[in-house]
Amino acid sequence: CSHHGRTPPCADALVNAGVGRVVAAMRDPNPQVAGRGLQRLADAGIATESGVLEAEARQLNQGFLKRMEHGLPFVRVKLAMSLDGRTAMDSGESQWITGPAARSAVQRLRAQASVVLTGADTVLADGARLTVRADELGLDAGQTALAMSRPPLRVLIDGRLRVPLDAPFFKAGPALVSTCMAVEEQYANGPECLIVPGDDGQVDLHQLLIELANRGVNEVLVEAGPRLAGAFAQLGLVDEFVIFIAGKFLGSTARPLLDWPLAYMKDAPELKITEIRAVGDDWRVTATPVRSASV
Repeated sequence: CSHHGRTPPCADALVNAGVGRVVAAMRDPNPQVAGRGLQRLADAGIATESGVLEAEARQLNQGFLKRMEHGLPFVRVKLAMSLDGRTAMDSGESQWITGPAARSAVQRLRAQASVVLTGADTVLADGARLTVRADELGLDAGQTALAMSRPPLRVLIDGRLRVPLDAPFFKAGPALVSTCMAVEEQYANGPECLIVPGDDGQVDLHQLLIELANRGVNEVLVEAGPRLAGAFAQLGLVDEFVIFIAGKFLGSTARPLLDWPLAYMKDAPELKITEIRAVGDDWRVTATPVRSASV
């Protein structure tokens, strides 16, 4: 780092410390840096080398890099389903598909994110709070304290402002509401509202992500129902799917994983499975969309 942000530039600190050699995994893509930090060291006579374990560094910093290079946060969609690919009974009942270990893993995903995003349907149907719960993280005391000291911003997409202010979601702490409507009078003293109108009275999801990136958001965790999760997927806005699979069937009348009607096999989106891991009695599948060369 070669500029003053939240902290002074570490390049100056290294020069002042008399360090003789610096090895960096990669150059910082932040336009405020753009190699100037390494140049500052070189000008001071410090030997520098970059590009060591760069692929691993990119994986560790994928949210920051996505925002710096594309102006968008890294979007991870969390889904939970039965073996027959269903997420809830026809009545909407969905608690609990997966077991305690999977729910603990979801808590850690929330703690890792800059933003946890959901939709009005989920909040109204489940009374969802989308908070990080210390007793479910499964971390040691130090890591738990760190996670709880920097909770993610909870973002609610509510195009028509259907969720009342006395909902558990709002009682759980600060939140940001993205809507298409002029803020109604009852919201005047409520949560911050961000008006992002799109087509057909829906929030423009791409523009919302741009707005979040402009606020410094690196990673977004989407925890939503099939309609909103499907909308993110159809628009090509998802970087990674994390799907928890429980060893049970919910039946043919239960709700699907995504609201994404497809008529032909050629239209089926392709995913690359990057990891399959047992989590308690459930399985966690991590997959990334296979983008075309033009994307």
